[in-house]
Parts: sequence; C-alpha cells; structure tokens
Amino acid sequence: MGDGDWQERLRAGGHRLTPQRELVLAAIEKLEHATPDEVYAEVRTRSDAINLSTVYRTLELLDDLGLIRHAHLTDRAPTYHSATGHEHSHLVCRGCHATISVGRSAMEKALGELAAGHGFRPDYGHLSVFGLCAECAAAAE
Repeated sequence: MGDGDWQERLRAGGHRLTPQRELVLAAIEKLEHATPDEVYAEVRTRSDAINLSTVYRTLELLDDLGLIRHAHLTDRAPTYHSATGHEHSHLVCRGCHATISVGRSAMEKALGELAAGHGFRPDYGHLSVFGLCAECAAAAE
C-alpha cells in the first residue's frame, strides 16, 4: 500500500493525517511486529511530542481502518504489524518465544476443511497458534 493509499483511507474515514499518526505507522512498518510499548519507544526516537496514550489510540484507529493488524503473540499486549504485506498467521513457541509467520494459503490448507465443515470463516491475519518449536520440543523430550 503506497503512502497515498493509507492517507486516503484516513481521510475517507473522516480522520486527519497528523504527524503522530504518520510516526506510528512508520514505526509499525520499520519494526514489522511490535507491541504498543515498542512502537512508543520507536516514535520517541523521532519526536518527544507524542505520549503513550496517543500511541494506543492511534494503533486502535489504524487497526480499525485496516491499515495495520494485531495479533496476540503473548498473554500481554497485542502485537501490531502492517497490513500492507502478505496476510499471515503466527506459530508462537512457548519455550523460546520465537514467532514463525505462516502465509494465509498454508493456513487455509491446514484449516480450510475443518473450518468449512463447521461453516466457519477464520480471520487468518489474527490467528496465533501456540506450542513448541522443533528445538524446544526436542529439548523437552
């Protein structure tokens, strides 16, 4: 998604393009997967004219507009990532906390029949599956 695309989506939703919103979106693009605190730390390197509550409100707005997505990769704060890349799910290791991004087509192959059998349409971009990575599983044996 080009810069004009997200700017137009903000305006179409009745929202102004503010420097703070631009900073938060740029931080998400740079960090790829980031918690609100990580986004806040990144934007603070560029401007001290933004506070944590503004970051939270901006993340919520950008998520509502579909400009970013969030996933729950821990039992704490959600992790945000850009909606401009490929839609993906996450495999999260409970041992070492590694996160593996899995493309939508692979998740559809794995879950499609199960979901269809229940008349269910998964939100693949929000899906996180927890377990153990190969290394942690081997160490646990």
